[in-house]
Amino acid sequence: MRIRAFVEDDLTALIELTIEAFRPYHEDVFRPMVGEVVFTNQHGGWQDDYREQIPELHAPERHAYVAVAEDGDGIAGYVAWSVDPDRKNGSVSHLAVSAAHRRNHVGTALCEHAFAQMRDLGAEVVEIGTGGDAFHAPARALYERLGCTPVPVTIYYREL
Repeated sequence: MRIRAFVEDDLTALIELTIEAFRPYHEDVFRPMVGEVVFTNQHGGWQDDYREQIPELHAPERHAYVAVAEDGDGIAGYVAWSVDPDRKNGSVSHLAVSAAHRRNHVGTALCEHAFAQMRDLGAEVVEIGTGGDAFHAPARALYERLGCTPVPVTIYYREL
């Protein structure tokens, strides 16, 4: 596996990978958890949201970057992060690994790559978040193995 910087030709594959990776959360976890009204309001257009978000992730002029993991089969995953140079703070916004490459340390390698890049850009602290539900349990385990400290947060939704 090789980790490299994002190039424009990666865009379609990254959008498809993101939709594939997070479809089970949106459709099988969040939708049944909150019901149709809240789901539609909060994430009803989740696929289109990703189609709009992913092209904006790599913007070095804004200190925002994407790295891609690839192997002989194509793109295995990607990580997106940004750095606030004034605060010396980094933030991972997206981490996605294809189903075929999970449990092969791709997420670990991508996070370690992003952390190293953030350090090189002057960051002293990184923030990385995920959900508290069962779908996100592997991400929580990964982040804790990487030495991150969890801070419990609860978000409530209610149909009005």
